[in-house]
Amino acid sequence: MADLDPALISRFAEDLGALRREPGKLGIAVSGGPDSLALLLLAKAALPGAIAAATVDHGLRAESAAEAAAVARLCAELGVPHAVLAVTVAEGNVQSEARAARYAALAEWAGVQGLDALLTAHHADDQAETLLLRLNRASGVAGLAGTRARGQVPGSALPLLRPLLGWRKAELEALVAAAGIDAAQDPSNADDRFDRARLRKALQQADWLDVSAVATSAGHLADADAALEWAARREWSECVSTEGLGVTYRPQAPRAIALRVLARIVLQIDGEEPRGGAVARLFDSLLAGQTASIGGLVVRPARGVWTFMKAPARRNPSSPVRGGGSAER
Repeated sequence: MADLDPALISRFAEDLGALRREPGKLGIAVSGGPDSLALLLLAKAALPGAIAAATVDHGLRAESAAEAAAVARLCAELGVPHAVLAVTVAEGNVQSEARAARYAALAEWAGVQGLDALLTAHHADDQAETLLLRLNRASGVAGLAGTRARGQVPGSALPLLRPLLGWRKAELEALVAAAGIDAAQDPSNADDRFDRARLRKALQQADWLDVSAVATSAGHLADADAALEWAARREWSECVSTEGLGVTYRPQAPRAIALRVLARIVLQIDGEEPRGGAVARLFDSLLAGQTASIGGLVVRPARGVWTFMKAPARRNPSSPVRGGGSAER
């Protein structure tokens, strides 16, 4: 296996260092594709002895077991501890359910291994695709911020680091090829049934589009999202209070911030995350002075104060009215 270019190792170490809060052992999610193999090679070179790798076998393709075994052999050659994590994907949206199963398995594995963070191989092309897909779905700032360089593994407190967001896919493929490694190719990446695959093909033909610049814009939007979230927390602390069985909100901030506060109030009382469109309609109704409902809540505006209460439980029309009266009609 050919050695990596020292300049690439140094670049990776700098990118990872910007995300890492403290030293410790890191987990690498390696599917066997070129992106994750490049991450494995770079992490091994930059952090010898401080990484472990895992491959999740979703069991969705006949080739997946062989691909996981190939990663295991490569890790043995590199001297990197490796585990194959077999998961069962629930019915429904295949990609969404596979993602959920994958992260759950990786978080459990990392806990058992005593790892301090998980690294994944999301890169600039992934980031650009995510931004454009969400633009096409009219997402707000939070959605357009795309994939964060630092976050948490869903459903856990484990830090999730993505040190390759500044790298292009072609760079990563070239790095793996130069090392003399044959990477696996997932056919779903070219399957037109998936929106991302169709967009990826379109981007390949749009040579006028600067993918790195689009990915950088997602980073700027992430900064804007963080600023809005900071302002929403301040608005909450100054303008939201609990009174009796309900919550009152005296809105002072601009719409983008108020929408976040409204969503948080609904989540706190109703227990479910509201859809962005529903929150926007609620805001417009309240601003017009109209009583509105969302989820299981009724919201009433009065003199600059919006009051949130649980909606009264509906009676069963066939049940008798208390006091011996006739059934409700």
